[in-house]
Amino acid sequence: VPNHSTFSKNRHGRFRDSDLFRWLFNEVLRRCMDAGLVKGEGFAVDASIIKADASRQRGVPGDEQINWSDPALSTRAVREYLEGLDEEALAETLPKRLSLTDPQARWTAAPGGPAFYAYSTNYLIDTEHGVIMDVEPTPAHRTAEVESTKTMIDRVEAQFDIKPERLIGDTAYGTAPMLAWMVEEKDIEPHVPVWDKTERK
Repeated sequence: VPNHSTFSKNRHGRFRDSDLFRWLFNEVLRRCMDAGLVKGEGFAVDASIIKADASRQRGVPGDEQINWSDPALSTRAVREYLEGLDEEALAETLPKRLSLTDPQARWTAAPGGPAFYAYSTNYLIDTEHGVIMDVEPTPAHRTAEVESTKTMIDRVEAQFDIKPERLIGDTAYGTAPMLAWMVEEKDIEPHVPVWDKTERK
């Protein structure tokens, strides 16, 4: 008989790896579609900042030389984070400040006020009745948030054969690569303000 900690670890691992939440979300969405609550013509996209359960004191500068083999750093969160990165990507991916409690969380002051470790919950919403079509979590980082839009639109198209005619978003989504992807690759009309960088030095 496995001890309790082993059983608990395996059970939580299986739950994290299962697609139960995604299956349940899609079932609710199908019912909304069957009820005529989804028009599929216009989508809106936005992100909400969610504070991570990560200690401010357990953080280190991302550019600091970190001894990842140090037993003090050998937590499940750190191991899973490193498993997703190869050595080359590690140097490019490390943020300015890295949480040893939750390495995927990003240090941000985006909402205003003191900085904290956070995630973004990114939403893709059908504008007819405000039905959420897809959700994608990312670290609280603008580039990751914008890229998640592609993931959500592709997933909705693959699963439900729905692609919006237009996409509404704020300035964060008004970058040249994102606008090009919408127009040239997906034939989606962007309703976003262009992120003007011409005045930058």
